[in-house]
Amino acid sequence: MKNTRRKFIKTTATTTAGLAIGLNAMSSITKSRYVGPNDKIKMGFIGIGNRGSQLLNLFMKQPDIEVAALCDIYEPYLLRDRSKVDQRYLEDLGGRIPRLGEKFPKKPKMYSDYRELLDNKDIDAVCIATPDHWHAIMTIDAVRAGKDVYCEKPLTATIVEGRAMVNAQKETNRVVAVGLNRRGNVVYQKLAKDIPAGKIGQISVARAARVSNMSPNGIGKLKPEQPPKDFDWDMWLGPRAYRPYQYNIAPYMFRWWSDYSSQMGNWGVHYMDAIRWLLGETAPSAITAHGGKYVIDHDADIPDTMEVTFEFASKKIISFGIYEATSGGLFPYGELELRGTKGNLYANEKGYRIIPGRRGQFQTWDKQIDEEEYKNPSKMLDDGSAADSTTGLISNFLDCIKTRQNPLCSLEDGHRSTSFAHLANIALKVNQRLEWDHVNERFTNSEKANQFLSYEYRKPWKL
Repeated sequence: MKNTRRKFIKTTATTTAGLAIGLNAMSSITKSRYVGPNDKIKMGFIGIGNRGSQLLNLFMKQPDIEVAALCDIYEPYLLRDRSKVDQRYLEDLGGRIPRLGEKFPKKPKMYSDYRELLDNKDIDAVCIATPDHWHAIMTIDAVRAGKDVYCEKPLTATIVEGRAMVNAQKETNRVVAVGLNRRGNVVYQKLAKDIPAGKIGQISVARAARVSNMSPNGIGKLKPEQPPKDFDWDMWLGPRAYRPYQYNIAPYMFRWWSDYSSQMGNWGVHYMDAIRWLLGETAPSAITAHGGKYVIDHDADIPDTMEVTFEFASKKIISFGIYEATSGGLFPYGELELRGTKGNLYANEKGYRIIPGRRGQFQTWDKQIDEEEYKNPSKMLDDGSAADSTTGLISNFLDCIKTRQNPLCSLEDGHRSTSFAHLANIALKVNQRLEWDHVNERFTNSEKANQFLSYEYRKPWKL
């Protein structure tokens, strides 16, 4: 972590112009120019609303990229002109509407159709931050067009999509990084070494939850209406079945509609990725889920209350909750808990605390480890995340474009972690304990559950 990425690039560049990546890497880059260690990477940004704008601005802080192209289906976002944003969006969504108005050293090309952006052979890589149901199609199209990809989480809308993305990346040998930002965080990177080495002993239970009190109105109740004239609703829907525009779906509230996302996907994937990483697990062997719309009467069709249990063949359990009708913290510190025989870990991007375990009945030992606290030396951003998290992923992604190495959060890792959300949502739908074959990625005890592993795309879209 002490070596700067510039020193890393310089070191890589001195190895005989990269013979280690040489002919194999060059032969795989058939549709885009080779990016050398000292070249500026020409980036295209697809989906530049709330999260897309955050990523755009973080990428712009990197000295070795050029913002070459922008793409969005909402014209004010594309033009980066907040004065043109629908006043209703500004009043109701507030900070979820990006500030816009960035100053680009060189005016980027603008596209309302991502396929036209991908046809631009000058573009080396793309950042995809659209709603979840677009990620698979766009990523697969991008790697086949010869682009490297940074794709925001959650990676997919279905498990089948994730495997198709992984296969396409292997076929094209492109670099694909996934925006699960704790992978770039120094706290979790340290824990990923210490915890598997037995820091808190043998772990049997891990817990986390998403807490947000949306009572009493949630996202409200509204009727279909005409979208703003500069909002391409049909393109926003893409492969999903057509339905009339509704104000509490887009541009931001799609997170509460199961056709487009879920809070298990939006937030749960972050925690599941971190826990899975620290535990060294690939996938659960069984899943149970309970919950529903228990409290909030609104248009959302995802649960406001949910409890999920993931069981593992290694004899561990992960418990995750969605509590969108309550408030308050779950732990004495941090966002997740790992319970071990020697002590308990509480961690988030700001740091961690380890609390020594206490002996139970019939035991005579004193504490086996000392209390420990670690604070992230990186500053915190306005949203409460650490400055090194997403920035670390972006910096690493740009390095990997030049070195052709694997990113901190690979596509396979992103797929496996996102699968936890899909497995939980499916278990709730079918209301039974599901047994999961993670090699073949099928349920072994429910054909009904297997029907939710994919969905039929609206024509003309294909996976």
